[in-house]
Amino acid sequence: MGNTGSSGSTFKVEPVKRTGSLATHVASQLEQMIAQGQIAIGDKLPTESRLCDMFEVSRTVVREAITQLKSLGLVETRRGVGTTVMRNQPAETLYAYTINPTAVEDILNILELRLSVETKAAEFAAVRRNEQDIERLEQCLDRFDQALEKGELARDEDLAFHLGIASATKNPFFRQFYEQFNKNIIPRAKIVNTSLDHPATEQYLDRVRQEHREILDAIKSGQPEAASKAMHKHLYRAYHLYEKYRTSNEFD
Repeated sequence: MGNTGSSGSTFKVEPVKRTGSLATHVASQLEQMIAQGQIAIGDKLPTESRLCDMFEVSRTVVREAITQLKSLGLVETRRGVGTTVMRNQPAETLYAYTINPTAVEDILNILELRLSVETKAAEFAAVRRNEQDIERLEQCLDRFDQALEKGELARDEDLAFHLGIASATKNPFFRQFYEQFNKNIIPRAKIVNTSLDHPATEQYLDRVRQEHREILDAIKSGQPEAASKAMHKHLYRAYHLYEKYRTSNEFD
């Protein structure tokens, strides 16, 4: 169906599926519009009200979709200005040549769970952490850096950081949730036998490192909302990356 945007442009919008995340369906269509140049770099997205009408969804869904686009670095929202397109391709770079389709599905399923649970864990950790928790998390980041310097994938160090956040919630069930998956909760633990593109891998791991620092800084400064958003950004980037693998496999 066709919809006219705030600038007078007509957008072709597919009906939003009623299965899965509605916000992800909306975000995916907006991302496609941006990639195809229907909404150019520097242009503003239609208003929230207009997007609600276009996709026949609630404001909550639209806001979550925009949050996902922001996580990918595609758009930026400023009060009184609106949401502006900053780039037409996500910042993510694929860092493996091939991944088994079954592994991709497992990764995406686990990441969906993590998006629900760990954003809340980061929020609680920012409120409940103590000095020992902060010290432990700082040590995790140091060990992550050391692993990268050795050319390793830092799977164990990644797990330890997220487990440290779960512990900082002071809720044992968050830690139990994390421990049940062990190292398999880290996406790249499932692609150990995959051929890796080393420059892209370094870029990917450097981004992971930066995002870990953003999460820790928010927890350290006692900002629960910022910690939750930083965790969502971190996990959604990974989700989007592996979703791209799934899509490419479907068309191979």
